[in-house]
Amino acid sequence: MAPLAIERGDGLAPIGALLAPAPGRLTFAARLAFLCAITTLVTETYQTLDIALTAYVVFFLNKPDRMSSLILPVVMTIVITVLIGLVFFLAQFVLDDPGLRVLSMALLSFGFLFLVSASKLRPLGQIFALIVAYALDLLGSIPGELATRGLLYIWLCVGIPAGISILFNLLGATPPRRLVQAALARRVRLAARLLCAPDSQARHELAKALREANGEVDEWLGRAAAEKSSPATDIAALRQAARASIALFLALDFVERTPGAVLPAPLAQALGRTLEEMAAILEQGGYPLHVAVPLPPSLPPLAQVAYDEIADCLQRFAEPDTEAPAPEKAGFFLPDAFTNPQHVRYALKATVAAMICYMTYSLLNWPSIHTCLITAYIVSFPTVAESVEKLVLRITGCLVGAALGLLVLIFLIPAYDSIIALLLTIFLGTFAAAWVAAGSPRIAYVGLQFAFAFFLCVLQGSGPAFDMVVARDRVIGILFGNLVVYLVFTQLWPVSLKDHIENGVAKLLQRLAELKQAADRSSRRAASVQLLAVRAAVEDDLDVVRYEPANIRPPADWLSLRRELLDRTAALQAPLALAGQQQALRNVVSGRVAEVERVLTRMGEAHATL
Repeated sequence: MAPLAIERGDGLAPIGALLAPAPGRLTFAARLAFLCAITTLVTETYQTLDIALTAYVVFFLNKPDRMSSLILPVVMTIVITVLIGLVFFLAQFVLDDPGLRVLSMALLSFGFLFLVSASKLRPLGQIFALIVAYALDLLGSIPGELATRGLLYIWLCVGIPAGISILFNLLGATPPRRLVQAALARRVRLAARLLCAPDSQARHELAKALREANGEVDEWLGRAAAEKSSPATDIAALRQAARASIALFLALDFVERTPGAVLPAPLAQALGRTLEEMAAILEQGGYPLHVAVPLPPSLPPLAQVAYDEIADCLQRFAEPDTEAPAPEKAGFFLPDAFTNPQHVRYALKATVAAMICYMTYSLLNWPSIHTCLITAYIVSFPTVAESVEKLVLRITGCLVGAALGLLVLIFLIPAYDSIIALLLTIFLGTFAAAWVAAGSPRIAYVGLQFAFAFFLCVLQGSGPAFDMVVARDRVIGILFGNLVVYLVFTQLWPVSLKDHIENGVAKLLQRLAELKQAADRSSRRAASVQLLAVRAAVEDDLDVVRYEPANIRPPADWLSLRRELLDRTAALQAPLALAGQQQALRNVVSGRVAEVERVLTRMGEAHATL
């Protein structure tokens, strides 16, 4: 995760950039808003329980691509069914004993949260723990048959938006292959801009593209393959095109960083026109094969190296590489799942925070602030920086969404005389939240909390609601939950990102050494993509570490040296990724290796010489 925080003196420009239109953002935000409005219509018609939560679940069941938006509703429906079955089973033994009920809530919470930290269940484990804890609380606070009906209504909180999402996404969601081709077309057009008319904006987009690498595109390709809507040969060709586009970006990065590698203007213009033609093919649903590359005049050595790499990327842009190594597969549990005490400590801290929230509103007999329990699970993450980042984003989104919701509650809802007006309000409010949630990870979580607070204020029951006390208490619950998590995670075994950053730096140097030793172009490109992924993870950690309290945050000089190392390794990666034996290229590599080693010496680390 990258942070929301804006550096002092930046003004509002960074926020404007984060909220600016982006490819696919409008379509996805409109789809989420429409689905939330339809979900509200169904729940208001049938007067189900917790309409606000039901509408909010839509955000977790839908992604930009069609395949994910079909799989997630099915999986979550199965999961909620199993979890409610588990709760019914446990209820036979713990329902009549408050102590046992609380103990079972804590133990199940601990188990799921351990999996969040120690396995691939991280995106869902918190939700599982939340569902079980909330369901057991509901059983204990509502007598007899009402509790049973309450649990079935909890199932409907997922079942209704899941069914609506599946029906709509079968027809209205974007196929993953189309997303891949649109992303590749944007990459190719960016490469044309960098060749023909490079400017600061294009260079910024290049740096962003290298940081993102192929992560999202590879996910879409995997879903397109699972969808079986495209031939396997097409998927292989697009996968090769994704790798070639990253190699093309690295070659252009080398040109940008190396004065002697600049291509003559006529050649650059000709290559740019070829790239524009390739982009048009991708936008039309195909992929370019057997691309004719303009021949160059006599070039200086470094420019010749850059041209050779660019020409190879274009000529073999969508020709599957049979020698490309298969991606590494990892098991369900992390390698240190049962040896690293941090996993157990995280599960214990998050459970303690959740139980403090639960006991507080139970002892105070103030159930309307139960949102503190939800908050405790959602904002709890293994490190202090991640937890505080979520806390800041959640509070920001909560305050904005609650303010808008209260304005609607006071000035609009009293004048409504039909459900159409309410649905239009839900659509517009959700669209604003979804626009933020569909953007950069730096602010996406603000959009989620914006939507949640807005729904909590506006959708209070199966009819027009004007009770500001309910809205007030729910916002108080969110703020109280944030406070509890902050105190627990900063005082009980606080975990800094320092060790994680150090491990990332060590892995970065290892990948860099592998890239330097790669024997052929295919191996270099595979190693380059892996190196970009590692660098992006370290950069994210260095961004998020600013959220740590001063007493555990690494010193500024320590962080500055790691950032400098990232810059030096980025400058070194591009020439290492090129194919060429010219002495001029070797000199560039040697000079940049020396720069990396000087930073390592200043860091005082005992790393092997590159």
